[in-house]
Amino acid sequence: MHDFSWLPHQGLQIIFVFFLTFIIGLEREAKKQDDDHLSFGGVRTYPLIGLIGFAIGAVSGDQLLLISVGLVVVSSFLLMSFWHKLTTVGYSGITSYMAALSTYIIGVTIFKDLFWIAATLTVINVLLLELKFWLEQLAKRIDEGEILTFAKFLMLLAVILPLLPNESFTQYQINPFKTWIVVVAVSTVSYGSYVLQKLSKGSKGLLLTALLGGLYSSTVTTIALARKSQEQDAPKLISGVILMASGMMYLRILALLALFNPIIMSVLTIPMISLALLALIGGYAWSRLGEVRIREVQHESKARNPLEIRSGLVFAMLFVVMLVVTNLAIEYLGNNGVYTLGLIMGVADVDPFIMGLTQSVPSLTPGAVAAVGILIATSANNAAKGFYAYTLASKETAKASLLLMLSLSAGGLIPAAYLVLR
Repeated sequence: MHDFSWLPHQGLQIIFVFFLTFIIGLEREAKKQDDDHLSFGGVRTYPLIGLIGFAIGAVSGDQLLLISVGLVVVSSFLLMSFWHKLTTVGYSGITSYMAALSTYIIGVTIFKDLFWIAATLTVINVLLLELKFWLEQLAKRIDEGEILTFAKFLMLLAVILPLLPNESFTQYQINPFKTWIVVVAVSTVSYGSYVLQKLSKGSKGLLLTALLGGLYSSTVTTIALARKSQEQDAPKLISGVILMASGMMYLRILALLALFNPIIMSVLTIPMISLALLALIGGYAWSRLGEVRIREVQHESKARNPLEIRSGLVFAMLFVVMLVVTNLAIEYLGNNGVYTLGLIMGVADVDPFIMGLTQSVPSLTPGAVAAVGILIATSANNAAKGFYAYTLASKETAKASLLLMLSLSAGGLIPAAYLVLR
């Protein structure tokens, strides 16, 4: 191991400044056009700006005045360069100039021994500069209304959530803070899938719809694909994809259980992974039996944004209702009450029921009992999706989808029966 004790601390700082700012300068140099002599900065300019920031930080000590004056001086040179290009060419972006200001700050932060901040700023600068085309395409694909919706959701998460009391009320142990945390977690998983579907624009066909749609909502995906079968003659393909979407549902539930109740997750890990693999592999194999290839059938998701405030409030209300109902079922009906409630909720929406169980284990409900209730709910949900498809899909797709979904539903009851009888 090398010993750098001979090198002054300021020497290490200077090396670090040069290394980080050289990376930014290298990225800017690579983007220069050979005939564009007016492009600002490169492998020499950016390291110099970073070193200027470090030097001014060194001589200023704890005084911010000199650092501010240095920032103004550097900004003046950047403004002259910007104005010269604007008057000469007629247009000029400001990204490179903003990166230069950030480079100055990197030099100052390294003198303050804020190495993590300096490295993070460098990485963010390089990513924003390098991914220009991809980010611009991303902005074109995202609807303005969705950006506003996400901003509202972020406001509720960052502003409202800290204000909610983190304590339990009533005999049913309703905790406003934990309730909203559940809403955020469920919505975030769905929103991640929703965004990926929007970005894909159906470019990868129904296979991607199955994988992402199942994470968003396997019920919504099943209904959409069933209607799609009325337009596309590919019964094996569409029915197989519907089965795959339900396979992703198991992985989604398992991820939420890992976040909110490891006790239930430990009981359901093997059964749910097995059911997910059965549905994914079986659905893919079944879809390949058809004459139509997966990529030849395109489908654009029209799922509703799961981060809409109204959707979040409705889910929060359902979660509280299910928490109360689950507690009452456990209190007056015992284990059978949980199983019956799972059967009923599986036909509607399994998420509020499952997340309600995560709050009742282990204080009110044993982990094995909750696991059985979840397996019953998911099996009932799969059976319901089979009948949805049978009602909405074309004749051949309807029969195949119903058979596949009822088979998956029956498969989910096998581990449930084992947990009850053991």
